[in-house]
Amino acid sequence: MNGKKQGSYLHYKNYTGSVEFSEEDAVFHGKVIGVKALISFEGSSVNAITNDFHKAVDEYLQFCAVKGKEPEKPFKGSFNVRISADLHRKLALTASARGVSLNMLVEDAIQQSISV
Repeated sequence: MNGKKQGSYLHYKNYTGSVEFSEEDAVFHGKVIGVKALISFEGSSVNAITNDFHKAVDEYLQFCAVKGKEPEKPFKGSFNVRISADLHRKLALTASARGVSLNMLVEDAIQQSISV
């Protein structure tokens, strides 16, 4: 590690915030991940950044309510992946041979690859 930052996550009201520590600035900072809106927060301690994260999410939800706008839902379970045509063909043939959908095959492969 370069001594600059370490990463972690906070969770609140179905939102997830990334947390990084900047040794240079002696501050924690982060942003909500899985949404297009920029929702950022910071603090000089674990308690401070946690409180600012909760405040940022609450302010975002309140802003959406005032504007009559539906808040973004993080991690909807759908995303696009771009792969080569040859790999796409191989996946489709493998899925067919196994009697499963292409989505199920990809989901299984991803599940086997993550440790979160």
